[in-house]
Amino acid sequence: MAKGLAVTMRHMLQKSETQQYPEVHPDLPARSRGVIALVEENCTVCMLCARECPDWCIYIDSHKETLPAPEGGRPRARNVLDRFAIDFSLCMYCGICIEVCPFDALFWSPEFEYAEYDIRDLLHEKDKLGEWAATVPPPLAHEVGAESPKELSAGSRPAAARRTAPPAPARGPAEGASVAPEAAQGTAHKAARDTAQGAERETTQDTAQDTGQGPGRDATQDTDQETARETARRPAAEPAKGPESPPRREPPRAMRDIRSIRPPGSLPKNAGSPPQKKDGPEGER
Repeated sequence: MAKGLAVTMRHMLQKSETQQYPEVHPDLPARSRGVIALVEENCTVCMLCARECPDWCIYIDSHKETLPAPEGGRPRARNVLDRFAIDFSLCMYCGICIEVCPFDALFWSPEFEYAEYDIRDLLHEKDKLGEWAATVPPPLAHEVGAESPKELSAGSRPAAARRTAPPAPARGPAEGASVAPEAAQGTAHKAARDTAQGAERETTQDTAQDTGQGPGRDATQDTDQETARETARRPAAEPAKGPESPPRREPPRAMRDIRSIRPPGSLPKNAGSPPQKKDGPEGER
Protein backbone atom coordinates (compact mmCIF):
# COMPACT_ATOMS: atom_id res chain seq x y z
CA MET A 1 0.00 0.00 0.00
CA ALA A 2 2.85 2.36 0.75
CA LYS A 3 4.44 1.56 -2.62
CA GLY A 4 1.21 2.34 -4.44
CA LEU A 5 0.84 5.69 -2.72
CA ALA A 6 4.47 6.50 -3.54
CA VAL A 7 3.87 5.89 -7.25
CA THR A 8 0.71 8.03 -7.16
CA MET A 9 2.45 10.91 -5.40
CA ARG A 10 5.38 10.79 -7.82
CA HIS A 11 3.11 11.09 -10.93
CA MET A 12 1.01 13.82 -9.29
CA LEU A 13 4.06 16.04 -8.98
CA GLN A 14 5.15 15.56 -12.64
CA LYS A 15 3.89 17.64 -15.59
CA SER A 16 0.95 16.03 -17.46
CA GLU A 17 1.32 15.19 -21.19
CA THR A 18 -2.41 14.79 -21.85
CA GLN A 19 -3.85 16.82 -24.74
CA GLN A 20 -7.31 18.26 -24.29
CA TYR A 21 -9.06 16.85 -27.36
CA PRO A 22 -11.19 18.12 -29.20
CA GLU A 23 -10.10 21.59 -28.08
CA VAL A 24 -6.49 20.75 -28.98
CA HIS A 25 -5.90 18.74 -32.15
CA PRO A 26 -3.01 16.26 -32.14
CA ASP A 27 0.08 16.72 -34.28
CA LEU A 28 -0.16 13.84 -36.75
CA PRO A 29 2.75 12.50 -38.83
CA ALA A 30 3.06 13.75 -42.38
CA ARG A 31 2.20 10.35 -43.91
CA SER A 32 -0.53 9.28 -41.50
CA ARG A 33 -3.39 7.20 -42.95
CA GLY A 34 -6.57 8.94 -41.92
CA VAL A 35 -9.02 8.66 -44.80
CA ILE A 36 -8.91 8.22 -48.59
CA ALA A 37 -9.52 11.37 -50.65
CA LEU A 38 -10.56 11.57 -54.31
CA VAL A 39 -9.54 14.02 -57.03
CA GLU A 40 -12.44 13.59 -59.46
CA GLU A 41 -10.76 15.37 -62.38
CA ASN A 42 -7.98 12.76 -62.51
CA CYS A 43 -10.23 9.70 -62.45
CA THR A 44 -10.61 7.93 -65.83
CA VAL A 45 -12.88 5.12 -64.59
CA CYS A 46 -10.21 2.47 -65.29
CA MET A 47 -11.63 0.35 -62.41
CA LEU A 48 -8.18 -0.70 -61.20
CA CYS A 49 -8.83 0.41 -57.64
CA ALA A 50 -12.14 -1.47 -57.44
CA ARG A 51 -10.63 -4.66 -58.87
CA GLU A 52 -7.57 -4.65 -56.61
CA CYS A 53 -9.44 -3.83 -53.39
CA PRO A 54 -9.27 -6.96 -51.16
CA ASP A 55 -12.46 -5.94 -49.27
CA TRP A 56 -14.52 -4.85 -52.31
CA CYS A 57 -15.49 -1.64 -50.59
CA ILE A 58 -15.20 0.67 -53.63
CA TYR A 59 -18.25 1.24 -55.86
CA ILE A 60 -17.90 2.98 -59.24
CA ASP A 61 -20.55 3.83 -61.84
CA SER A 62 -19.95 5.62 -65.16
CA HIS A 63 -21.31 6.23 -68.64
CA LYS A 64 -19.79 7.06 -72.03
CA GLU A 65 -20.07 10.33 -73.87
CA THR A 66 -19.11 11.01 -77.49
CA LEU A 67 -16.97 14.10 -77.93
CA PRO A 68 -16.60 15.78 -81.33
CA ALA A 69 -13.02 15.72 -82.53
CA PRO A 70 -11.41 19.02 -83.53
CA GLU A 71 -10.75 19.83 -87.20
CA GLY A 72 -13.36 17.41 -88.50
CA GLY A 73 -11.78 14.21 -87.19
CA ARG A 74 -13.54 11.10 -85.96
CA PRO A 75 -15.52 11.61 -82.71
CA ARG A 76 -14.16 9.85 -79.65
CA ALA A 77 -15.86 8.22 -76.67
CA ARG A 78 -14.94 9.19 -73.10
CA ASN A 79 -15.91 7.65 -69.76
CA VAL A 80 -17.66 10.03 -67.38
CA LEU A 81 -17.68 9.28 -63.66
CA ASP A 82 -21.17 9.08 -62.15
CA ARG A 83 -20.50 7.56 -58.75
CA PHE A 84 -17.41 6.87 -56.65
CA ALA A 85 -18.12 5.64 -53.13
CA ILE A 86 -16.00 3.99 -50.43
CA ASP A 87 -17.51 2.01 -47.56
CA PHE A 88 -15.16 2.75 -44.64
CA SER A 89 -16.95 0.20 -42.48
CA LEU A 90 -15.28 -2.46 -44.69
CA CYS A 91 -12.04 -0.66 -45.56
CA MET A 92 -8.94 -1.97 -43.79
CA TYR A 93 -6.71 0.97 -44.88
CA CYS A 94 -4.21 -1.14 -46.80
CA GLY A 95 -3.59 1.60 -49.41
CA ILE A 96 -3.60 -0.76 -52.43
CA CYS A 97 -6.13 1.40 -54.28
CA ILE A 98 -3.86 4.44 -53.91
CA GLU A 99 -0.80 2.56 -55.15
CA VAL A 100 -2.43 1.04 -58.24
CA CYS A 101 -4.13 4.26 -59.42
CA PRO A 102 -2.25 5.19 -62.64
CA PHE A 103 -3.49 8.81 -62.78
CA ASP A 104 -3.05 9.93 -59.13
CA ALA A 105 -6.75 10.26 -58.35
CA LEU A 106 -6.59 8.83 -54.78
CA PHE A 107 -4.54 10.19 -51.87
CA TRP A 108 -4.17 9.70 -48.13
CA SER A 109 -5.70 12.47 -46.05
CA PRO A 110 -4.83 12.96 -42.34
CA GLU A 111 -8.52 13.52 -41.48
CA PHE A 112 -9.85 11.00 -38.98
CA GLU A 113 -12.96 12.69 -37.58
CA TYR A 114 -15.62 10.91 -39.61
CA ALA A 115 -17.17 8.66 -36.95
CA GLU A 116 -20.93 8.04 -37.19
CA TYR A 117 -23.60 6.67 -34.89
CA ASP A 118 -24.93 4.39 -37.64
CA ILE A 119 -22.61 2.05 -39.53
CA ARG A 120 -24.56 2.61 -42.72
CA ASP A 121 -23.49 6.27 -42.71
CA LEU A 122 -19.84 5.27 -43.22
CA LEU A 123 -20.49 4.86 -46.96
CA HIS A 124 -19.16 8.17 -48.34
CA GLU A 125 -19.78 9.36 -51.91
CA LYS A 126 -17.51 11.29 -54.25
CA ASP A 127 -18.66 14.68 -52.93
CA LYS A 128 -17.39 13.93 -49.43
CA LEU A 129 -14.24 12.32 -50.77
CA GLY A 130 -13.61 15.43 -52.87
CA GLU A 131 -13.86 17.64 -49.77
CA TRP A 132 -11.16 15.58 -48.06
CA ALA A 133 -8.86 16.10 -51.07
CA ALA A 134 -8.35 19.71 -49.93
CA THR A 135 -6.78 18.46 -46.67
CA VAL A 136 -4.11 16.33 -48.37
CA PRO A 137 -0.69 17.75 -47.36
CA PRO A 138 1.87 18.53 -50.08
CA PRO A 139 4.55 15.91 -50.68
CA LEU A 140 7.73 16.08 -48.66
CA ALA A 141 10.85 17.57 -50.22
CA HIS A 142 13.60 15.29 -51.41
CA GLU A 143 16.53 14.57 -49.17
CA VAL A 144 19.80 16.39 -49.71
CA GLY A 145 21.79 14.69 -52.48
CA ALA A 146 18.88 12.56 -53.74
CA GLU A 147 18.42 12.04 -57.48
CA SER A 148 15.82 14.15 -59.21
CA PRO A 149 12.81 12.41 -60.86
CA LYS A 150 13.40 11.00 -64.34
CA GLU A 151 10.66 13.19 -65.80
CA LEU A 152 12.37 16.37 -64.63
CA SER A 153 15.87 15.25 -65.61
CA ALA A 154 14.70 14.25 -69.12
CA GLY A 155 12.85 17.54 -69.62
CA SER A 156 15.79 19.67 -68.47
CA ARG A 157 18.19 18.29 -71.06
CA PRO A 158 18.60 20.36 -74.25
CA ALA A 159 16.86 19.09 -77.37
CA ALA A 160 20.10 19.00 -79.40
CA ALA A 161 21.73 16.66 -76.91
CA ARG A 162 18.79 14.25 -77.10
CA ARG A 163 18.78 14.15 -80.92
CA THR A 164 22.55 13.76 -81.42
CA ALA A 165 23.42 10.18 -82.31
CA PRO A 166 26.57 8.59 -80.86
CA PRO A 167 29.59 8.63 -83.25
CA ALA A 168 30.35 5.44 -85.13
CA PRO A 169 33.40 3.52 -83.83
CA ALA A 170 36.57 3.92 -85.94
CA ARG A 171 37.91 0.88 -87.74
CA GLY A 172 41.18 -0.49 -86.52
CA PRO A 173 44.06 -1.81 -88.65
CA ALA A 174 42.99 -5.42 -88.08
CA GLU A 175 39.49 -4.75 -89.44
CA GLY A 176 40.84 -3.01 -92.57
CA ALA A 177 43.21 -5.90 -93.24
CA SER A 178 40.38 -8.40 -93.12
CA VAL A 179 38.40 -6.42 -95.69
CA ALA A 180 41.20 -6.42 -98.31
CA PRO A 181 40.90 -10.10 -99.39
CA GLU A 182 37.13 -9.68 -99.75
CA ALA A 183 37.61 -6.68 -102.08
CA ALA A 184 40.09 -8.63 -104.25
CA GLN A 185 37.69 -11.55 -104.50
CA GLY A 186 34.84 -9.21 -105.55
CA THR A 187 37.05 -7.72 -108.32
CA ALA A 188 37.82 -11.20 -109.70
CA HIS A 189 34.11 -12.10 -109.76
CA LYS A 190 33.32 -8.90 -111.67
CA ALA A 191 36.03 -9.56 -114.31
CA ALA A 192 34.76 -13.10 -114.91
CA ARG A 193 31.19 -11.86 -115.27
CA ASP A 194 32.25 -9.19 -117.84
CA THR A 195 34.09 -11.83 -119.90
CA ALA A 196 31.04 -14.09 -120.01
CA GLN A 197 28.77 -11.23 -121.05
CA GLY A 198 31.13 -10.22 -123.88
CA ALA A 199 31.22 -13.76 -125.27
CA GLU A 200 27.44 -14.02 -125.15
CA ARG A 201 27.09 -10.70 -126.98
CA GLU A 202 29.42 -11.90 -129.78
CA THR A 203 27.38 -15.10 -130.13
CA THR A 204 24.18 -13.09 -130.51
CA GLN A 205 25.72 -10.94 -133.24
CA ASP A 206 26.93 -14.00 -135.15
CA THR A 207 23.49 -15.55 -135.03
CA ALA A 208 21.95 -12.40 -136.49
CA GLN A 209 24.50 -12.38 -139.31
CA ASP A 210 23.81 -16.04 -140.10
CA THR A 211 20.11 -15.36 -140.39
CA GLY A 212 20.60 -12.48 -142.83
CA GLN A 213 23.19 -14.10 -145.17
CA GLY A 214 21.14 -17.15 -146.27
CA PRO A 215 22.49 -20.34 -147.91
CA GLY A 216 25.20 -18.70 -150.05
CA ARG A 217 27.67 -17.87 -147.28
CA ASP A 218 31.38 -18.63 -147.41
CA ALA A 219 33.02 -21.65 -145.72
CA THR A 220 35.59 -19.36 -144.04
CA GLN A 221 32.85 -17.41 -142.33
CA ASP A 222 31.22 -20.62 -141.15
CA THR A 223 34.50 -21.75 -139.63
CA ASP A 224 34.94 -18.43 -137.81
CA GLN A 225 31.40 -18.54 -136.49
CA GLU A 226 31.81 -22.08 -135.19
CA THR A 227 35.02 -21.05 -133.44
CA ALA A 228 33.21 -18.14 -131.76
CA ARG A 229 30.42 -20.45 -130.62
CA GLU A 230 32.91 -22.89 -129.14
CA THR A 231 34.57 -20.01 -127.30
CA ALA A 232 31.20 -18.87 -125.92
CA ARG A 233 30.32 -22.40 -124.74
CA ARG A 234 33.52 -22.68 -122.74
CA PRO A 235 33.10 -21.92 -119.05
CA ALA A 236 34.28 -18.53 -117.87
CA ALA A 237 37.48 -18.20 -115.95
CA GLU A 238 37.05 -19.14 -112.36
CA PRO A 239 37.39 -16.25 -109.92
CA ALA A 240 40.40 -16.00 -107.74
CA LYS A 241 39.94 -18.05 -104.63
CA GLY A 242 40.79 -16.88 -101.19
CA PRO A 243 42.97 -18.72 -98.72
CA GLU A 244 42.59 -22.48 -99.10
CA SER A 245 40.29 -24.05 -96.58
CA PRO A 246 41.64 -26.94 -94.49
CA PRO A 247 40.96 -30.41 -95.93
CA ARG A 248 37.71 -31.95 -94.85
CA ARG A 249 38.13 -34.44 -92.10
CA GLU A 250 36.90 -37.90 -92.96
CA PRO A 251 34.59 -39.62 -90.48
CA PRO A 252 35.95 -42.59 -88.54
CA ARG A 253 35.72 -46.11 -89.94
CA ALA A 254 32.76 -47.01 -87.76
CA MET A 255 30.73 -44.06 -89.10
CA ARG A 256 31.56 -44.75 -92.76
CA ASP A 257 30.51 -48.40 -92.58
CA ILE A 258 27.39 -47.80 -90.54
CA ARG A 259 25.15 -48.35 -93.58
CA SER A 260 26.70 -51.75 -94.27
CA ILE A 261 25.82 -53.06 -90.80
CA ARG A 262 22.86 -55.40 -90.83
CA PRO A 263 21.01 -57.00 -87.95
CA PRO A 264 21.66 -60.64 -87.16
CA GLY A 265 19.80 -63.07 -89.42
CA SER A 266 19.47 -60.65 -92.35
CA LEU A 267 22.59 -61.73 -94.26
CA PRO A 268 21.86 -63.22 -97.72
CA LYS A 269 22.26 -66.98 -98.14
CA ASN A 270 24.55 -68.43 -100.78
CA ALA A 271 22.56 -70.21 -103.48
CA GLY A 272 25.31 -72.78 -104.23
CA SER A 273 25.97 -74.01 -100.70
CA PRO A 274 23.84 -76.99 -99.54
CA PRO A 275 21.66 -76.50 -96.50
CA GLN A 276 23.32 -77.41 -93.25
CA LYS A 277 21.90 -80.42 -91.44
CA LYS A 278 20.90 -79.89 -87.87
CA ASP A 279 21.76 -82.31 -85.12
CA GLY A 280 19.12 -84.10 -83.10
CA PRO A 281 15.57 -85.05 -83.87
CA GLU A 282 14.91 -81.81 -85.79
CA GLY A 283 17.62 -82.71 -88.28
CA GLU A 284 16.16 -86.14 -88.92
CA ARG A 285 12.84 -84.65 -90.01
